[in-house]
Amino acid sequence: MKIHPTAIVEDGARLGVDVEIGPYCAVSAHAVLDDGVRLVSHVVIAGEVEIGARTVVHPQAVLGGESQIRNNDARDTRLVIGVDNVIREFVTMSLGSRRGGGVTSVGDRGYFMAASHVGHDCHVGDDVTLSNGALLAGHVEVGDGVIMGGASAVQQFGRIGRNAFVGGLSGANTDVIPYAIATGPHIKLDGLNLVGLKRRGLPRATIHKMRAAYRTIFLEADGKLDERARRAADTWPDIAEIQEIVAFILAKAKRPICPARRRMQEDDDA
Repeated sequence: MKIHPTAIVEDGARLGVDVEIGPYCAVSAHAVLDDGVRLVSHVVIAGEVEIGARTVVHPQAVLGGESQIRNNDARDTRLVIGVDNVIREFVTMSLGSRRGGGVTSVGDRGYFMAASHVGHDCHVGDDVTLSNGALLAGHVEVGDGVIMGGASAVQQFGRIGRNAFVGGLSGANTDVIPYAIATGPHIKLDGLNLVGLKRRGLPRATIHKMRAAYRTIFLEADGKLDERARRAADTWPDIAEIQEIVAFILAKAKRPICPARRRMQEDDDA
């Protein structure tokens, strides 16, 4: 371990092998830093915080600390961060709240750019990117592979589905289905994240079927949203990604599903 003499590490903190704690960091007695974690400098780890192996935390980040709720009772709450994350300058991640289940969780291999925020009781998946100033309010669920553009924000209890892309300066007050692109001050779907689908190596035929399912669910006028979603599930029972989108739509949730713009995304070579 390498601990700078100006750092404060309280008795009881558990540090793995090859942990580095730089100048003027403060690490609480209830913290767990796994092997190879590096706190660059001026990092605050407050409360019961577990940071996974090889995660790097840059200056002025604050991980943990009482969740931002009026009259909050912060006892027995945690922040759990996975492995191989990069947490840049001024990032904040809150502990959970007792009323919200007590745990804020962040997956593996995330990239959290400067001044982004993960609120209390959020559950963030693997390989997520929060761009500069992206904000997650309390109780937000973010699926694997999501990219949040700069200065975007998600309202409390919102859901962002797996491999979705939320554009910069967008305000997510509705739930974004998996594999979609959503943009705007009050977001709307612009279609599927075709670039992301291709990067994942999905066959062309599967992408075409997903686009057809998107049209069925969001652009047809026949029936209610849940009815159209079930129709898509019945039409393409062998496409796992379509079934995932339908399950997301039909799940019980606090927020409505983000609607689509009445313009299908153009992509001639999809």
